[in-house]
Amino acid sequence: MVNKIFTNPAIVTAFPDVWRKLWPDAVFVDDSDVLALKEGAHDLVVHCLGLHWANDPVGQLIQCRRALQPDGLSLTLCFGGQTLHELRSVLGQAEIDVTGGLSPRVAPMGEIRDLGALLQRAGLALPVADSVQLKASYGSALNLMHDLRAMGETNAMTARLRKPTRRAVLLRAAELYMKTYGDNDGRIPATFEIITLTGWAPDASQPQPLRPGSAAARLADALGTHEKPLKD
Repeated sequence: MVNKIFTNPAIVTAFPDVWRKLWPDAVFVDDSDVLALKEGAHDLVVHCLGLHWANDPVGQLIQCRRALQPDGLSLTLCFGGQTLHELRSVLGQAEIDVTGGLSPRVAPMGEIRDLGALLQRAGLALPVADSVQLKASYGSALNLMHDLRAMGETNAMTARLRKPTRRAVLLRAAELYMKTYGDNDGRIPATFEIITLTGWAPDASQPQPLRPGSAAARLADALGTHEKPLKD
């Protein structure tokens, strides 16, 4: 938990109207490759669920860090690797069953260990990565895909198949989805993993790691145990 009042927030998002209801006084910036953020102008920069579209994720975080005042907070929300894993699985199997081939249908999302490393590469201090999985319920896989299209989350990968997806593939995917993941009420789940990345703009007031060998007390004494040297 962060016990701090932020007075100059900036929100990086493709959907400013959604966030403006929650934070009307914030500066809103489109999540393009070059962020329209003023250097050192904000004590909080929130990057909202757009990092998976970025051509340069590290560059996005570096731009957020540069926009922060000393000891300002960078808060990034992004989709994790478990997002839509059910849909990815059934679309792949359906395409194999119908066409005998396989092409990428759902964009890959970063794993938490890899995304957490981006914070250090971006020069942010005190990095923390956390994850939560949310389950949405749908009447069918076709309803889910309709929602994803409405969200603008369709397949934009350069390696994707350029021809329209055959109807037989979609129907087979819907059948497999219900058979594999459907519940007793005839509905299907869709997983959305939200990863939260937090890091701070470096400042002299922040805790610093001690120099190796500078400890004033022994860990063995604190634990009440006997220290034994390791054998060669």
